[in-house]
Amino acid sequence: MISVGLGILLNPLNSSMVSVAIPSLQNVFQLDFTGVSWIVFSFYIASAIAQPIMGKASDLFGRRKIFLIGLVVAFIASLLAPLSPSFGWLIVFRIVQAIGTSMMVAVGMAIVRIHITEKQATALSVLSIFLSGAAAIGPFIGGVFIHWWGWPAIFFVNIPFVVLSFLLSWRNIPKDGPSTSVAQGMSFRKWFDLIDASGVLLFTVGLVALLFGLLSAKSSGHISLSHVIVGLIGLSALGAFVRHELKARSPFIPLRTFAKYPAMIRVNIEFMLVNVLYYSLFFGLPSYLQLVRHVSEFQTGILMLSLGLCSLITSPIAGRWIDKSGPRPALLVSAILMTIGSVWLVTLNQTSPVMSVSFALAAFGISNGLNNVGMQAALFQTSPKEIIGVASGLFNTSRYLGTILSSLLIGIVMGDKFNFEGFQVLGIILTVIALSLVFMNRRRRESGQLQES
Repeated sequence: MISVGLGILLNPLNSSMVSVAIPSLQNVFQLDFTGVSWIVFSFYIASAIAQPIMGKASDLFGRRKIFLIGLVVAFIASLLAPLSPSFGWLIVFRIVQAIGTSMMVAVGMAIVRIHITEKQATALSVLSIFLSGAAAIGPFIGGVFIHWWGWPAIFFVNIPFVVLSFLLSWRNIPKDGPSTSVAQGMSFRKWFDLIDASGVLLFTVGLVALLFGLLSAKSSGHISLSHVIVGLIGLSALGAFVRHELKARSPFIPLRTFAKYPAMIRVNIEFMLVNVLYYSLFFGLPSYLQLVRHVSEFQTGILMLSLGLCSLITSPIAGRWIDKSGPRPALLVSAILMTIGSVWLVTLNQTSPVMSVSFALAAFGISNGLNNVGMQAALFQTSPKEIIGVASGLFNTSRYLGTILSSLLIGIVMGDKFNFEGFQVLGIILTVIALSLVFMNRRRRESGQLQES
C-alpha cells in the first residue's frame, strides 16, 4: 500500500504545487500570464492522454513493469526540469513528468485490486487519501519550498518520494504473471490500433492548436490571420477526431457507447464544470495573492492549505451522508457553497484583509470534499455495470478537460498581466457557473423525487 501510495501521489502533488510557482516562473522567464499558463496546460493535456494509454499498456506489458518504469521517468524529469535552459525545455520536462506520474496512477489502483484480496474497499480508500492528501498539501509544500529555495525545489522535492517508492515497489509488488505477455508477438501496427494512436494524435493536435490559437490572439490583443488558421486547424482536428472515434474498433474515447446513456453524459458535463470552478480558484487565487496583494509564497501556501484541509475533513463525512441520502442532496449543497464562495470573491476589494479569502477557500474546500464522493456516486448510479471501467476513464477525462478549461479561462480573462479587475471578472464568471450548477442539481433532485413518487 505504501509502495503504490508514494508513487500515485506524485501526479496530484505536482499538479497542485505549480499553482504557487506561477508568479515566480513569470518573473524568471519574463512571460505574461497567458504564456506561463502552458506549464499547467501541458501537464493536464499529457495526463489526460497518458492515463488511458498506460492503462491499456499495463494490460499488455504488465502492471509492475509500467509502475516501475513510471517511477524512473518521473525521476529523470524531476532531475532535469530545474536545469532547463529555457521555458520551452521546462515544458518538455513537465510533459515527461506528467507521462511518468500518469503511468503510476493508471495502474496503481489495479495493482491493489489484484494483489490485495481482503478489505479491498478499505485499501482503495487509503489510496484515495494519498491522492486527495497530496493535492491538498501541494500548494503548502510548494509555497514553503519556493520561499526558501526557489521554483526548482518543486521538482527536487519529488526525488525522495520516487526513490523510496521504487525501492519498496521493487521488493513488495508481486511480479507480473505470464498472462501479461499478451503483447509478445503483437506487431507494432496492431499495438498502435489497440491504443488508438490515430485518435490520440487527432485529439492532441486539435486541443493544443485550439488552445494556442485562442491564447495567442488574447495575448497579442488582436486576431490575426495566423490565429484564425491555427484555431481552424484545431477545430478541424477535433472534428476529425469525433468522426474517427465513431468508427474506431478500440476508440480512445468511446463516444458511441456513451451516447446511449444521456444521464451519464450529464454527470460528466457537471463534473467538468465543477472542475472549471475549483481549479480556476486553485490556480487563480495564488497569483492574485502574490501579484496583486504582494503576499509571499510561504503565506500563500499557508492560506491555500485551508482549501485542502477542508476538503480532506469533509470527504469521509460526505461518504456517510451520501450512503444514507444518495448523492443529490450533497451535490446541491456543494453547488450552493461554490456560489457563496464565488460571490464572496466578487465582493473583495484591494483593501480587504488577506485573511478574508479564507472564507471563500473554506467554502470551496467543503464543496470539493462533497464533490469528490458525490460525483463518483452519481456516476455509479447512471452507468451500467458492464461499462463502469470505461465510464470511470471518461470521468477522469472530464476532470482534466475541466482543469484545462479553467486555465484557458484564467488566461483569457487575465491576458498579459494578473490584476485586480481581471480577478473580479473571473469571480463573476465563476458565480454564473456555480449558479448553473445549483440549477442543474435542483432539476436532478426534482426529477429524482418525481421518479420515486
